[in-house]
Amino acid sequence: MTSIVPTSPETVFTYGAPGLKFGVGARHELGHDLRQLGARRVLLVTDPGVAATGRPAEMAESVRAAGVEVVVFDRVRVEPTDRSLAEAVDAARAASPFDAVVAVGGGSAIDTAKAVNLMLTNDGELMDYVNAPVGGGKAPEKPLLPLVAVPTTTGTGSESTTICVLDVVDQHVKTGISHARLRPTMAVVDPELTITQPAQVTAAAGMDILCHALESYTARGYTSYERKTAEQRVPYCGANPISDMWSEKSMSLLAGSFRRAVAHGDDLDARTEVALAATFAGLGFGNAGVHIPHANAYPVAGQVRDFRPEGYPVLDGDDHAMVPHGMAVSLTAPEAFRFTFSSAPERHVRAAQLLEPGATPGDDPASLLPDVLTRLMRDIGVPSGLAEVGYGEGDVDSLVEGTLKQQRLLATAPREASADDLAGILRGSLELW
Repeated sequence: MTSIVPTSPETVFTYGAPGLKFGVGARHELGHDLRQLGARRVLLVTDPGVAATGRPAEMAESVRAAGVEVVVFDRVRVEPTDRSLAEAVDAARAASPFDAVVAVGGGSAIDTAKAVNLMLTNDGELMDYVNAPVGGGKAPEKPLLPLVAVPTTTGTGSESTTICVLDVVDQHVKTGISHARLRPTMAVVDPELTITQPAQVTAAAGMDILCHALESYTARGYTSYERKTAEQRVPYCGANPISDMWSEKSMSLLAGSFRRAVAHGDDLDARTEVALAATFAGLGFGNAGVHIPHANAYPVAGQVRDFRPEGYPVLDGDDHAMVPHGMAVSLTAPEAFRFTFSSAPERHVRAAQLLEPGATPGDDPASLLPDVLTRLMRDIGVPSGLAEVGYGEGDVDSLVEGTLKQQRLLATAPREASADDLAGILRGSLELW
């Protein structure tokens, strides 16, 4: 193992979070919440699938009844691209000005709203702000509008984080924009909104929750970094006591509710616990960071050729190939955590036992967490490995190249992962069972 030993260790960690309103019926207070933020004219961002449920229209009318004008953009692309974000930005600019932005939907809607908010308030082009080396890595210079995120899926944690994720089409890579100013001002989490979420969406999004919690829990500790100045600090500061607390609680909640939420979508108690787990995981990883599974997931999603998952909406016949983000993250997670085991064996064992109480290490303790994960993935219907979503041995080099572009994420890994290490993880993930 390559050790990471700073010459002058960091002594400070940071913690940021949005305002939070959680509970069944919380969405009905959105008009009041917006008025408290001083909003009189807002942009509501959603996607066609969520719009078809009627919930965004219901919320828009409730907000209008509170005396706030609402303009609706309902053309969000599931798994946003640089092109779909540009379309949303253009539409928002044409309808501006606004006092606030509201996102209603899953991570795609919330991330699109973050990009729109960024470009309504700051100069330049979207790619100027995309993480280097894919984009320019520029930080926003001006404050953004208040953003209220109302998640309708349980998984991305985007309502808590500073990250906007997108596919850059021409480069065939998934990446992001990351800055503290992108974090929503407020998250309104109403578990009732997730009742209509299809089983496979619940499974994929729930694996994203799980990997958020696991990756932040096993991330490099904040003291393993070189000491930074206030200007140098970024939102992902490494595992710390507060992020550990959120991650552990998230895993405990998932242990009792995740399988139930997938199998019985109308179980409001299970949905509430999974929604709470998603919120907790977001509060954890939004500060500690994520690492190898997420870094791998970006090229897995960005280079997909013909896989089409069940349960995801089709926009105007555009049945585009797609590996949902949470699914892409999960497919290499068992092998990634086998690789990181030696960095903190006790944490990996503890995580496995939080997810599956009673699990005990056998002759190979490094296999405990991977085994717990693969049992869960089989139970909820996640694909059995990268091969099932269309990848083979011949794709490994290209996937490694895409993963190596995610240096912001790899820097959070508890072990340095070389190209050969990543290739081994990806090869081991072609067939998990």
